[in-house]
Amino acid sequence: MNGYLNESNFMMVEEGFTTRDLLENLLVELCPAVRSDQQAFFVADLGDIVKKHLRFLKALPRVKPYFPVKCNGSEGVMRLLAELGTGFACTTKAEISRVQSIGVPADKIFYSSPCKQVAHIKYAPSHGVRLMTFDNEVELSKVARSHPHARMLLGIAADSSPSAHLSMTFGTTLKSCRRLLETAKEQDVEVVGVSFHLGSHGPEPQAFAQAVAAAQLAFEMGTELGYQMYLLDIGGGFPGTEDTRARFEEVAAVINSALDLYFPDGCGVEIMATPGRYYVTSAFTFASSITAREELPLEQPGSEEEESDGKKSLVYHLSDGIYSTFSCLLFDSPCPKPQLHKRPCPERPSHSSSLRGPPEHTEDHIAEGLELPELQVGDWLIFEDMGAYTMATSSLLGGRPRPRITYAMSRLAW
Repeated sequence: MNGYLNESNFMMVEEGFTTRDLLENLLVELCPAVRSDQQAFFVADLGDIVKKHLRFLKALPRVKPYFPVKCNGSEGVMRLLAELGTGFACTTKAEISRVQSIGVPADKIFYSSPCKQVAHIKYAPSHGVRLMTFDNEVELSKVARSHPHARMLLGIAADSSPSAHLSMTFGTTLKSCRRLLETAKEQDVEVVGVSFHLGSHGPEPQAFAQAVAAAQLAFEMGTELGYQMYLLDIGGGFPGTEDTRARFEEVAAVINSALDLYFPDGCGVEIMATPGRYYVTSAFTFASSITAREELPLEQPGSEEEESDGKKSLVYHLSDGIYSTFSCLLFDSPCPKPQLHKRPCPERPSHSSSLRGPPEHTEDHIAEGLELPELQVGDWLIFEDMGAYTMATSSLLGGRPRPRITYAMSRLAW
C-alpha cells in the first residue's frame, strides 16, 4: 500500500471528494486541447473497495473472500486486496504468477478454472498452489497425472432453473457426484470439499439456499466414501452497485441462514466465496471521447410533423470499444447509460443515438437506441460502474494503448 504514494497515478483526496469530482478535474485539464484522438481513461476509488470489503466481512462473517483476478487484474486493485488479506481465484498460470509477484502466499490462491491446461496444472505444484476444482473425469485424470498432491473441490451445478441450462455454467449434477468421487478415490486424488457458482447476473437469494443444501448432500457422499471434506466454496454472484446494497444484504441473510442449517458453526467446514463484481463494479468510472460521428437517415417517419421536428439518427464512435474496455459487454454485462461531461442546454432536442467503437472496426457496437442530445467530436461521455470485466480481457488490437487508471483514496479510507 505504501507504494501507491510513489505512483504518479495515485491521488489522496479529502473526505467527501467523489470519483466524479476527480474525473471532472482531469477532464478540465484535457479539454483545452480538444483532439479527436484523446485516449480514454479510468478513475478508480480504492476507498470504495475498502468499504465493500468491510461490508462483506460484516454481512458474511464466516465466509473468506477470494477475488477472481479475471474480473479486474489492475495493479491497484490487486495490491489493495492483498493488503486487506483476501485470497485470489486464478484461472491461468499467468494469474498465479501475478498474485505471487505481489507477495500473496500459495495457500491464499485457488486455481479456480474448471478446465485447465496440463502445462498450467504442472506449474501449480512447483509454486506451492494446491487448491483446485474439477467437475468431470477428464479434468480429474489430468490433475491425477500432473499434480498428485492437489486438494480438489468437486464442482456441482446447483442451479436447476431453466435459465441455468442456457448459460455457460460449469459443474456436475448431483446424480454424477458419487461416480466422480469414486473415480477420484480410485486415482488417489484428495477431495477436500465442494464448490458451486450460480453465475454473475444476480441469482435469486433463495438459489443460494438451494445450492448450499445440494452441497451438503455432496458432502455426505464424500463422507460415505471416506473423504474428510472441510471446505465449501459458494462462488460469486453478489451484486456490486450501490443501488443493489439492499439486495446484497438480503442475499447475505439467506446464505447465513442456509449455512447455519446445513453447515453450522463448529462443524469443521470452512466457507469461501469468489466475489468479483461485488468488489470492483462501483469503484471504477470510465471516460471516453467521441472520435467520429455519422448521421443516418431516419427510418419511416410517421408523419410530416415528425419529419420536420429536427430529429436525427446519430452514430458516435468512441475512442474505446468492445475489443478493450467494453469487452465487459461480451460477458453479458449491460452497458451503463452514459452521462455527458458537458451539461446540455434544456432546449436542445434529444436524438436516437448509437455508440460504437473506433471506426475501423465496423462490428464494434457498444449501445443502440439511446436518447442523447446532439454531440460533437471531442465531447466526452462518462460511464459509471465500470470496474468488472473491463480490463482483464482488453487487448491492444489496432495498436491502441490500454486506458490509463488514476487511483484515488480518501484519507479516512487510507
